[in-house]
Amino acid sequence: MTVVPARKLGKSGIEVSPMGMGCWAIGGPWLWLDGPGGWGDTDDQESIQAIHAALDNGINFFDTAANYGAGHSERILGQALKGRRDKVTIATKFGFMVDEDGKCVHRFSHDEDVIKDARVSCENSLKRLSTDYIDLFQLHVWDYPAEGAIEVRDALEGLVREGKIRAYGWSTDDPKLAQGFAEGEHCAAIQHDLNVIVDAPGMLALCERESLASVNRSPLARGALTGKYSKNSRFAENDVRIDKWSHEHFFTPTLEKLETLRGILTSDGRTLAQGALSWILTRSQITIPIPGIRTVKQAEENARVMQIGLFSPDQMRIIEDLMDRA
Repeated sequence: MTVVPARKLGKSGIEVSPMGMGCWAIGGPWLWLDGPGGWGDTDDQESIQAIHAALDNGINFFDTAANYGAGHSERILGQALKGRRDKVTIATKFGFMVDEDGKCVHRFSHDEDVIKDARVSCENSLKRLSTDYIDLFQLHVWDYPAEGAIEVRDALEGLVREGKIRAYGWSTDDPKLAQGFAEGEHCAAIQHDLNVIVDAPGMLALCERESLASVNRSPLARGALTGKYSKNSRFAENDVRIDKWSHEHFFTPTLEKLETLRGILTSDGRTLAQGALSWILTRSQITIPIPGIRTVKQAEENARVMQIGLFSPDQMRIIEDLMDRA
């Protein structure tokens, strides 16, 4: 086992830790359309301590969004990183109507409004993050039409020229949608689901072909890969994981395979979560998992993966065989 070296945000050349911190959960409760968009109640001081612990343990890439907590996640991140801005890389996202006072987020009525909103959202995020530039600014509308996305891309190129952002990307799981966007001069990353249960060979192939970073959300399947939950687990009413998508896409398929994978994922002294993250880092040299972190303990456990190192080729083959993937 060897220490996992730093990785680059695609063709931007920005170097980041191979493990990032996802900041969705620290946003606290908020409404997405008419349902919960957050991960339940949070303690802001605990969130700040978790961010500091992540940074102190070698994580310097932080991914948030205007949506998370309707701006609250960005504010907490900005507060936590005060005086340390030069030591970190910040990624955030835009593309929805964010009502900070009402703690709710909605879609725009017309797709073209997203193009107009790029600049406004950028300025708002800069203020909330207490910074004068964003390292990676990502379109958050995962199903935005491909043709319109080219116009969004052009607007983002303008923000690069002005020095507001250093690079941009798109949070989407559709390689066909991402293709045109990926060809932009300063497009550096595509953010998409990837974990040991839900592989994404098509998106990884696109990112490798276009020299982009693969930023990996849901690396722990919304917590299902930590071993903390069972099919009988229940979440608070203000936790997004009560939704049908979480169970059909993450919990059900993960819990069906978890015991089969437990032995190999926990090899070499790893916890289940560390094994799941090690698989992503071994899957490709361009992957950057961004597990959600809410506590110091989680920050330390996740950061430890960078020292534990990668799986061997034999271990990866065992996992693929257990998953019945050719």
